[in-house]
Amino acid sequence: MKKSHTYKDAGVDIEAGEKLVDSIKEVTRQTHTPNVIGSIGGFGGMFRADFKEYEKPVLVSSVDGVGTKLVVAFKAQKYDSVGQDLVNHCVNDIAVCGAEPLFFLDYFSTGKLEQHVGYDVVKGFAKACKENGCALVGGETAEMPDIYKPGEFDLAGTIVGVVDEEKIIDGSKIKKGDVLLGFESSGLHTNGYSLARKVLFEQYDIDDQPAELGRTIGEELLQIHRSYLWLISLLKNTEGVHGFAHITGGGIPGNTKRLLSEDQKVIIDWSSWNRPAIYDLIQQTGNVPEEDMQSSFNLGMGLVAVVDPDVVEDIRRKEELVNEPVYQIGRIE
Repeated sequence: MKKSHTYKDAGVDIEAGEKLVDSIKEVTRQTHTPNVIGSIGGFGGMFRADFKEYEKPVLVSSVDGVGTKLVVAFKAQKYDSVGQDLVNHCVNDIAVCGAEPLFFLDYFSTGKLEQHVGYDVVKGFAKACKENGCALVGGETAEMPDIYKPGEFDLAGTIVGVVDEEKIIDGSKIKKGDVLLGFESSGLHTNGYSLARKVLFEQYDIDDQPAELGRTIGEELLQIHRSYLWLISLLKNTEGVHGFAHITGGGIPGNTKRLLSEDQKVIIDWSSWNRPAIYDLIQQTGNVPEEDMQSSFNLGMGLVAVVDPDVVEDIRRKEELVNEPVYQIGRIE
């Protein structure tokens, strides 16, 4: 008699997926605003849009992943922070356009679903959604044996927000003589990890604590990607603020040039701030050329605002920025 085979035998446990959905319903519900209809587990996430305060509402969306920062999470067996990384990264990408986030959807795929891992990841999504004022309205959990090694998974997320068409920030007001104001990152954020891992893990283990860091390699590399939503919301309606760049892959040069016209270029003063110790450790350990450092990492600046030089001191004097260092890091020519 032929042996019978079930979906579970093939590596997919439908019951485990259903249990995960049940376990995360409460944490996701905590992110819901009155605009959310229904709950996690339906065929689609529903959001009742209310655009009365907008003259010409424009939806702004972005999709992203966490990249190989996940490998660090696997090594450290810490899974809640990467969910926060993903939400904050996506929120920043639409916030620099002037948009306010409405809702977020996630994609979590793994070889074999482990309940505690899935729960921790989604708990991270929910925490960051709550902090950013957006709702986690749905997602997909995929169990795909033979695609991922044991203990591995991948993440992706989609954010949807809204901005009034007349308030879209696209860099069109940037002019020669504008200056670049830099705001600090919380470590590497979610970019440059393939290089950082190659360099650091050839010499260090995840729990090693180099003296210059004051924390372990794992703790440093898993610093949560900052959300700049509050900062952008504070500055975006200020006269003389002409653009924002979220510093991700491509570093400061690659991301600020997205805002510029063909006859403009950015001049960066790389000596205008002190790089955090992690970047010196990477560069020295791996003998990484300076050009690669500048194009691979944010080097300590996670957000750049392009502003009229006349408003720089006004921005620095804002009461809300008393604990937020503001660096003048370059100019537009």
